[in-house]
Order: sequence, then C-alpha cells, then structure tokens
Amino acid sequence: MQKLIVPGNQVINGSIKVSGAKNAAVAVLPASIISGSKVYIENIPEIDDVFSLLSILESMGINMRRRGRNAMEIDSSNMRSTYALPYEMVKKLRASAYFMGSLLGRFGYAEVPAPGGCELGPRPIDQHLKGFAALGADVNMEHGVVKLKAKKLTGAQIYLDVVSVGATINLMMAAATAEGRTVIENVAKEPEVVDVANFLNAMGASVRGAGTDIIRIDGVKDFYSASHSIIPDRIEAGTLLMAGAATGGDLELQDVIPTHLEAPIAKLKEIGYNINTTLDTVSVKRSSNLNAADIKTFPYPGFPTDLQPLGMVVLTQADGASIITENVFESRFKHVDELKRMGARIKLEGRAAIIDGGKPLTGAPVKVTDLRAGAALVVAGLVASGETVLSGVEHIYRGYERLEEKFASLGIKIYSQQEEDISQISKQV
Repeated sequence: MQKLIVPGNQVINGSIKVSGAKNAAVAVLPASIISGSKVYIENIPEIDDVFSLLSILESMGINMRRRGRNAMEIDSSNMRSTYALPYEMVKKLRASAYFMGSLLGRFGYAEVPAPGGCELGPRPIDQHLKGFAALGADVNMEHGVVKLKAKKLTGAQIYLDVVSVGATINLMMAAATAEGRTVIENVAKEPEVVDVANFLNAMGASVRGAGTDIIRIDGVKDFYSASHSIIPDRIEAGTLLMAGAATGGDLELQDVIPTHLEAPIAKLKEIGYNINTTLDTVSVKRSSNLNAADIKTFPYPGFPTDLQPLGMVVLTQADGASIITENVFESRFKHVDELKRMGARIKLEGRAAIIDGGKPLTGAPVKVTDLRAGAALVVAGLVASGETVLSGVEHIYRGYERLEEKFASLGIKIYSQQEEDISQISKQV
C-alpha cells in the first residue's frame, strides 16, 4: 500500500510548466472514436485516469501509438461497434461516461456501466440520458448498465435542468452525428467544454457557441483525421498557485492560460498575495500581511470547486475568520477532518466551513479521500511543522502528472514509499 511522506516547513520556489488538462483529456480520448480514422493528440497528461481510458480504448480494438512523451496517434477505423465496456475498467473513473456519447454518435449503440470516480456526493447522469432520448435514442438502465440504441439520431432542442460539464460534452458528441440541428441550452461554459468542441470541429463537426449559454450543433455525416493539442490544466495550475501561496514561496507557472484562472487569482489577491500575469504565465509571491477572505464555489467562471480544498489550506495561513461555501458538491468537505487532525481550526455548518486562520499546522498521519483533497493535504504537509504521512494516495495520481518530480523541480522533497518502508524513510528525513 503506497503512501506519501511530506516533510514540513518547505517553501516552493522556481518556475514550472503546467501539464495538459485532465478534464479535457478524459473527454477528448473517448471523442476520438467519432472520427473513425486516425487522430493525433498532443499534451496528454500522464495520469492514472488517462491510463485507464487508454486501456478501455485498447480493449475496443483501437490501435494506438505513442508519439513522444505526451502525444499519441489513435486509429479507431477498425474498432468493434457493439462493444460492451467492462465494469472493472469503467468503475475507476467517472469520465468513462463519455463513451455513451461517442459510441452512440458513431454506431447508434452504447452499453456502458454506471461510471465511478471520486465520492463527492450525488452526481446523477439523468441530464445525459434526457438529452440522448431527445436525440431519438432508446434509453434503458439494466442492472447498473446504461444501454443506448438509435436507428437514427435527429437534432433536437435540449434544455439542461442543471448545468453539467459531463452532460454538455456527452450531448455535443452524440449531436455531432445527428441529422439536422441540435440546440443545447443552459450548458456548462468550462474551458474543457470549449476544448472538446474544438477537437470535434477539427474532425469535421459543426459545433458553435461552446463557452456560452447556448451551443448549436449541425450534424454531419463525414468525419476525418485531425490533430489537436490539449489545453493547459487550469486545476493543476491553480493547485500549484495555491501551493506557492500557502508556503510563502516565489513561483512562476508557464504554459498556462491566465484567463482560465481569473477567479482564484482574484481571491489570492484579496487575501494579500502579489500575482502577476502575462499572455501565458502566472506568478505568485507573498506580501507581508495575509487577510481572511470568503470563498464561494460556482461553475465556471466562478471559483472552481476543485480548488476549494486548496483554498482552505491557504486560508489557514491568514489571520482571522474566513468562510468557504461549497455550492457545487455537497460532500466536498471530507478533507476537513484530516486538516483538523493537523491542527487546523475549522467548523462545518451545512455547506459552509468556517476557518479560524493564522494557527500553526502540525504534521500528522492523514487519509486522502478524493483527488483534490489529496493535493490539499500535500500542501498542508508542506506548510506544517514536522512530518505528514498520507495514505490513500492512489486518488492523487488520478489527476496529477509526475507529482514528486514536479515538486522536486521546485525545491520540494516528497517521498513515495510502500507502507512497510515508511519507518525506515522517516528516520532518514
């Protein structure tokens, strides 16, 4: 059982490039099926969620060739059309749901077990299924498996009752092949949605309006080979930015899109950090005083729920009372008990967390409950005095590429070891 050992009182300094976006890559890879030919994808992050998706693609009979460290050529021309995705693969990640839209769009048939992923509270797929039905698909759920079938998909007017990134992307993929025009309203505006739309268009689709409230898709019959580069990961960028801020370091992020980070940048400035941006860089440096602040999470362009745990760690370093209100996922405070184990003073009241900041953190054994909570506990370990040992770290590798290597390039020591070796490593550090 793998654990991470994080020695405390470490300060991040330096410059680093940001990886490709996890939440775009895990949708672009399933979308590659729609082309029915070769596609070339660059800037793919080397993370466990991507590896899981590549395994699923390979099991479908899709030919893949690595073209450098973060690039792949994917040829779906000879894949099996009636393939039922295996539960053991699908349960590892929620992004496997994207095979519903891509398989339905290409073959008019999809059989996908209900997807897995981090436990963040109810995340139903009812909006996905509602949209597929509107496009003309027969939708059935049998023993936890979603079965979709359509002789022909036809464009439709679809209104999403809840803003959903997953439903928006899934319906874009299916509608790209439907006869006629599809109009989807109340859609997600996230940059990852725009990235998938750009990829679909590169393959021959006609998707307009991604990044706004309404997306219009004119279905096409013919798709072709394409090349695409995944956008930079705004959540990894935000994670590193929060880590640099919390540790009081001097950090520059390269290969980023600063406009994707406007909400977290604005909040860090409010707390008291100096932030500078260029066309493709963001830098953070601590000022003399840190102020308490309130954070409310919202869908993009609001403050990202994925950065809420990191923002909480930053606020433990600011004097005074801060309030974080979680408006996206109702079960996204599982990291609070672990931070309290490290000495953080946090009180939960429903969907709000009240942080009494400015109190020192102390290293402790903590458990990672989900991907972003894991990143937050790593950063808390850097800030704390003493040593923090994280268990359940498999969650972290689902979404962060070469974690230890990247932190090492910024002067940070993090040790990854099997459980039985921890006592020996602890003596060394």
